Amino acid sequence: MKRFILSLSVLALLLSFSSAFAQGETDVSKVGITAAPFLTIGVGSRANGMGGAFVATANDASALYWNPAGLARLERSELLLVHTRWIADTDFNFAGVVLPLGDFGTLGGSITSLTMGDMAVRTIERPEGTGELFSAADLAIALTYSRRLTDRFTIGFNAKYINQRIWHESASGFALDLGTLFITGFHGLRLGATLSNFGTDMRMEGKDLLVFHDLDPTISGNNERVPSNIETQSWALPLNFQFGLAMEIIRSEPHRLTIAADALHPSDNTESVNLGGEYALQEKFFVRGGYRDLFLRDGEQTFTVGGGAAVRFLGNVRWKFDYAYADFGRLENEQRFSVAVEF
Repeated sequence: MKRFILSLSVLALLLSFSSAFAQGETDVSKVGITAAPFLTIGVGSRANGMGGAFVATANDASALYWNPAGLARLERSELLLVHTRWIADTDFNFAGVVLPLGDFGTLGGSITSLTMGDMAVRTIERPEGTGELFSAADLAIALTYSRRLTDRFTIGFNAKYINQRIWHESASGFALDLGTLFITGFHGLRLGATLSNFGTDMRMEGKDLLVFHDLDPTISGNNERVPSNIETQSWALPLNFQFGLAMEIIRSEPHRLTIAADALHPSDNTESVNLGGEYALQEKFFVRGGYRDLFLRDGEQTFTVGGGAAVRFLGNVRWKFDYAYADFGRLENEQRFSVAVEF
């Protein structure tokens, strides 16, 4: 009974957080008001092939991103590597590892990066370039812990360090993710909920913000080069509450068909719904499909498709290869590749 009450308390906490940042909303979509938007890029070709409807499934290493509570259900260690050629010639990469520790729970760690190639520094006086180059990069490092509270209810946490850099300026912050997962007695129906990126504000700092200023240009003979710093504004992280449902509508050897739906309530956009499904043949071959950002105002993402295969070799090591394609409307499309190893 105590564990059941604790489970309900955690779910109520998630809902209260969601209500807290929902207050004071207007009819504005709120796009572009947060720092570190790379934190909202979905991880893993399997989950993205299912349209991002993965919070209530979260039964592989990509749960490090989607719902850390799902990691407590894993019985084997797993390594996940993801590469995506992202929008505007940027590269999105993710590496995560999960280590089940029996009754102690499950530990995990991950690194996420978004990088770009060098670009020429241009000024008004030298529009063709000054001869210098600059680049930008985003980085997040996370440690994860997940644990079973009952045979049906699990909980998980991410603690993240976040850094954004452009040329000589950078901003850093810290954030927490909280996830829960509950397996009902109705044909394996699962309920999942996550609160992501609850943390500190971020503000750019660096040597390029040091300028020389004339305190009073109307006075001649005074110091025209007083060292000054340009003060930049602080921005909140992209807080997001996500609730999902998932279940197997077909589960008979050798077939499995999973359907899922997630509802999203972000702080930097309007509400939306993700829908997805996965068909598995002998748990070796997979076909996936989904639809992202349903009901989202001014959304560009629509349908997703994907597939994968799982094979065993080198003893009992299981290798999983996954691919996902997503339509981005006017931004064309993006393709994701993932490799995972269970050992």
